Amino acid sequence: MTNFWNDFKKFAVKGNAVDLAIGVIIGAAFGAIVTSIVDTIITPLLSLIVPNSSFEELTVEVGTAVFEYGRLIAAIIDFFIIAMVLFFIVRFILKLRKKEDETQPAKSPEDPADIKLLKEIRDELKKN
Repeated sequence: MTNFWNDFKKFAVKGNAVDLAIGVIIGAAFGAIVTSIVDTIITPLLSLIVPNSSFEELTVEVGTAVFEYGRLIAAIIDFFIIAMVLFFIVRFILKLRKKEDETQPAKSPEDPADIKLLKEIRDELKKN
């Protein structure tokens, strides 16, 4: 049992597992934000453009079976709306990052030690 506990501690405390857990939590919170945007802003705007756009009630009865294909259509439409909103949010975040990167001065990469030494030797030779 102690081997199991030690192995579990090593796994749980590793950076990758903690990073993954944080990513999942942030992803869930981000998903809630996107769902809220879709439910409270995008979907009402669509209902203004396309009245009576409730697909969920669409069904086909074949014998005793009822196929509720409207739910599938609604899920596909929701997927595309959510994907589009996510695309715009990520695009906006990337633009903000780009602007932030542009405001910071670019650091020139530092030369390796052997290049520094060669430059010093060159400068000394120029003096003589």
